[in-house]
Amino acid sequence: MTEMLDRIREAVGILPDVEERISHGQPTWFVGDKQFAQFRDDHHGEGRTVVCVRTGGDDEQAMLIEAAPDVYSRPAYLASKGWVAIMLIGDIDWVLVDDRISRSWELAAPRALLEAGGR
Repeated sequence: MTEMLDRIREAVGILPDVEERISHGQPTWFVGDKQFAQFRDDHHGEGRTVVCVRTGGDDEQAMLIEAAPDVYSRPAYLASKGWVAIMLIGDIDWVLVDDRISRSWELAAPRALLEAGGR
């Protein structure tokens, strides 16, 4: 799982003003004071490796899960806030993962950072 975490760190590393911290025992990334991504490996013994990201809200969350239930799921503790978990198994579509991480960053970034040019 280290290689997956390294790959997530690579995707997050190109985004401005990002800080990695451990939150609830998981590597978690913040922009400003807002969390925008969390890596989970066998979180609470569920046997999955995922990256959790923000969506635009409940409608987008539901649409993603319905369209690709083998890729997206509702993450524990974050689902009620409109987040999705992206499965990191099999043939991973890293372009999709990178895009969802970037979109999540945009949803969490302070307005001043976005107005200054964002990513």
